[in-house]
Amino acid sequence: MNVIIENRVVSIDGSRKSALEKARNRLLMIMLLMVLAFGGLAVRTVNLGIEGGAVRRTAPSIMIAPVQLARADIVDRNGEVLATNLETDSLYADARGVKNPADVAAALVAILPELSQADVEQKLTSGKSFVWLKRKLTPTQKWEINALGIPNLRFEREEERIYPHGRLASHVLGYVDVDGNGLGGVEHFFNDRLSDKTQVGEPLKVSIDIRVQHALADELGAAMRAHQAIGAGGLVMDVNTGEVIAMVSMPDYDPNQSGSATDDARFNRMTMGQYELGSIFKTFTVAASLDDGLIDMSDGYDATRPLKVGKYTISDDHPKGRYLTIPEIFAYSSNIGMAQMADELGGDRQRAFLGSLGLLEATHVELAETGSPRYPSRWGRLSTMTVSYGYGIQVSPLAAASGIASIVNGGRRIPATLIAKKDDDFIVSTQVIKSSTSDKMRQMMRMVVREGTGSKANAVGYRVGGKTGTAESAGVGGYDEKALVSSFMGVFPMDNPRYVVFAMLDKPKGTKKTFGFAGGGWTAAPTVGNVITRSAPILGVAPKQEDESIYQQVALLIKD
Repeated sequence: MNVIIENRVVSIDGSRKSALEKARNRLLMIMLLMVLAFGGLAVRTVNLGIEGGAVRRTAPSIMIAPVQLARADIVDRNGEVLATNLETDSLYADARGVKNPADVAAALVAILPELSQADVEQKLTSGKSFVWLKRKLTPTQKWEINALGIPNLRFEREEERIYPHGRLASHVLGYVDVDGNGLGGVEHFFNDRLSDKTQVGEPLKVSIDIRVQHALADELGAAMRAHQAIGAGGLVMDVNTGEVIAMVSMPDYDPNQSGSATDDARFNRMTMGQYELGSIFKTFTVAASLDDGLIDMSDGYDATRPLKVGKYTISDDHPKGRYLTIPEIFAYSSNIGMAQMADELGGDRQRAFLGSLGLLEATHVELAETGSPRYPSRWGRLSTMTVSYGYGIQVSPLAAASGIASIVNGGRRIPATLIAKKDDDFIVSTQVIKSSTSDKMRQMMRMVVREGTGSKANAVGYRVGGKTGTAESAGVGGYDEKALVSSFMGVFPMDNPRYVVFAMLDKPKGTKKTFGFAGGGWTAAPTVGNVITRSAPILGVAPKQEDESIYQQVALLIKD
């Protein structure tokens, strides 16, 4: 073979020619295989692009079994979650295979400092196949324990009860133990219902409105701090259904950390606490006397001087020193006039009337934390007089609020409840006073705020009525005149009552702003006024101009 290179002819022998042809053929074969391979990949890619949607549409779905909840949620009346469950992990060990238990215990305590190293080491040397080390870990704690890489440390999937609003409704909700069993509040009262596997998907709806609950807690907390009180409490109740819209007791606690709560913080002052509520009881005395026909609005009693009863003297805090009409006795909170009224009513009728309002029996509501009232075992003449203005008888604030609701709602006693009512629910009620008596009481309660001791509870546009209460705390050896239980029981709007609002401060102190006074009219009444101003728009009560003609007759009977 001859090849021309740079104008020269070069001769190639036969063996070299054969080698070149073989190399060329191999190269062509490799190139062909590569083209075929890449071509196949290209075709497959196009096919996947075209058919991928169909593959996704026709692929069988993977069925994931829903998590079986251990406990039903608790929600407020508007569906806001108050208590729910979240999945979490708990740490246990198979102690049979743990090596170097002392080192493992030290490593765990470094991550979980609340544990005792000695206790952990004892568990790890027990030789048992299952020992709990820590329940309900946080995600960070689980990650750090996993990172230790220690064999025989294992995790168990559990559920943890969570309260998203923290301490805001702690005394209503209560709390659960580590195994999810209710130990307080509605968590305890409805434990069977909440843990019933057939009902866990259906939340328990309570009557609380968490927005109103916040307003009440905020105002009570501010008042408690301002007056350096040792405790406080309050509630909002629907007078026509008995639903408790808000309930606060202070000090309170965080149910997410119930183990650190003190006994005082767990104590529900609104249902378990029993207090002498002072002049709030005058509402019941006047209502009983009016309903019995003993008195009329135009009647009155001589309050010129203190009243002597045996060795005891009954006097007024702010004496008028004259004859007072019934509306004046109520508005100016005269103990002298009220004692005479009760004396004329008599102990038997007084006791029967208070009993009809439920004030002489244990507090009834969906909580285990309830108490029983204390009242005289021998209901004599002096007891009749002192009970008329709230001394010598102790009741829970919830019972008192329920009683006031009966006085203003047309005279119907309706049981208090923490469970939300439906629009078509039948409301069980018992008539305890005539509707005409209720009308008269509403007029006088409005005058207490317009003209009397409750003026600082006035919330412009919301026609607030009510009654102040100031009582000395009973202690060893008698009453302590410097340790007061100061309260105000408010109602709004008085021309068509819908809600009772109660506030109480335990042992408040006077301030420069209150001129040193610490009574209910100076401390609790402004708190109620603030709660109403904040809550009324939430509850759908619009401010409006007051109809003065409603109170004209009563106003004429109040001279000052």
